[in-house]
Amino acid sequence: MVSFRLPRRLALLAILIPAFGLAPAHALGHKKAEQAGANLFRDKGCPYCHGVNTEGTKKGPALLDLRKTKKAAEITKQIVDGGRKMPAFGDDIPKDQIAQIVAWLRAKHRPAPTPLPANAQPAPQPKPQN
Repeated sequence: MVSFRLPRRLALLAILIPAFGLAPAHALGHKKAEQAGANLFRDKGCPYCHGVNTEGTKKGPALLDLRKTKKAAEITKQIVDGGRKMPAFGDDIPKDQIAQIVAWLRAKHRPAPTPLPANAQPAPQPKPQN
């Protein structure tokens, strides 16, 4: 008879993951989720208000130190519900993509978005909030 033992951490994960589920960003793995978030931030038009490097513009605040000042749930709520001059994107961006953007915004070392193909169209501008 062959005995197979899982390391404790792996065994614990095997129990906890089905019990609580994984957030979509974690399902991809942190690095992949962060990379996807970088691409989504660019592709969804976020730099229009927050700047290409999240340095902020006249339309929106800088997001450079967001990782130190906001929890993931707070960032998610802001993206989903909007407020403080930001439009709500909860109806426009799927939850798994929002989770990826949040993973990128909270990353210690944010990856750059992958280069766009030469024939790519610019991102649409976000709808203004009244």
